[in-house]
Amino acid sequence: MRQGTIINNVRLKDDYYKVDFFAPEICASARPGSFVHVRISGCGDHILRRPFSICNVNESGELTVIYKVVGAGTEALSRLKSGDECDLLGPLGKPFSRPLDDEVPVLLGGGYGSAAMFMLTKESKTPGVALLGARNSKDILLSAEYRAAGFDVRISTDDGSDGLKGRVTDLLPGVLKDYAGRKLHFYACGPMPMLLALAGLLPDLGYPESELSLDHLMCCGVGACFACVVKIKADNADGFRYARTCSEGPVFRADQVYLEK
Repeated sequence: MRQGTIINNVRLKDDYYKVDFFAPEICASARPGSFVHVRISGCGDHILRRPFSICNVNESGELTVIYKVVGAGTEALSRLKSGDECDLLGPLGKPFSRPLDDEVPVLLGGGYGSAAMFMLTKESKTPGVALLGARNSKDILLSAEYRAAGFDVRISTDDGSDGLKGRVTDLLPGVLKDYAGRKLHFYACGPMPMLLALAGLLPDLGYPESELSLDHLMCCGVGACFACVVKIKADNADGFRYARTCSEGPVFRADQVYLEK
């Protein structure tokens, strides 16, 4: 456990915020898809840590998290100022794999799931594709940052307020057409219904090795409490077992995910 001193904590738009912690030891080993478990100062009776995907790190020891105010914990976090400290546990979890030099990484981000994959832009030798989907334009995040990193950004919204009207999966046919003949590797993070849809779709398209970050509610964050389990395929009578997303994940291959019939 390490103290993370807040450098900046600013509103991006609406209920979305960006907080930068000074946490050089965590930055040194952070990877795309890993997370920090944060004890938020000023939470009072709310003693459980909150898990946040690591959006970015830099050589100066600054660790960036994108979060949305959805409850008492994140509301308390949004009120913290420069110089305040939080107790950080991390980096935790199984991260995404590094894109191979000849691969085009295709990132599918639902809402602020786009933040969990942003570090892949630094690890990719080949400019990739960022497919960003959300309910409306207010929930599209980091599109300018992905473009600045050289990624081909394509957007979908449920209401058509930005990009294609539809789901983020509706952007896949265009990518498969435009990048035909290229070696693609898919990464995804977002709401569970989106990820389960991709777990069924991507293997059928010939990409079973696609990687999905199955974000889930967590308590301990270190695999002790079994509060964050998801169903993963297994060779047993049930056809599945429960895997802890905090320690065995959050990243799993698409063909590992058990889909209810």
